[in-house]
Amino acid sequence: MPQALKAIYHSGTFILQTACDLPEGAEVELFVQLPQVAPPRIADAGSRQHFLKLLVARMQRNPIPVNAPQFTRDMLHERR
Repeated sequence: MPQALKAIYHSGTFILQTACDLPEGAEVELFVQLPQVAPPRIADAGSRQHFLKLLVARMQRNPIPVNAPQFTRDMLHERR
C-alpha cells in the first residue's frame, strides 16, 4: 500500500521528515514534488531590479493589517 513520506534532499541524501515503518533493505520509489510557485525568469539585471522595485512598492501599498490573525506553525503546516 502506498505511503506518503516527506523528506528533504541534502548533500545527495534524502532525510526523512516523517516517521516510517519500513523493513531494512526495502526498495522504494520516489516521486519528486517541486514547489508550485516558480520565481520569475528575468534574465537581465536591469529588468530584475525594476521588477523588485515594483514588488516592494506593491507590498508597501498593501501592508498586513495590525489586527490580522496570527497563524501558528501548525495552522500553516500541510495536513492530509
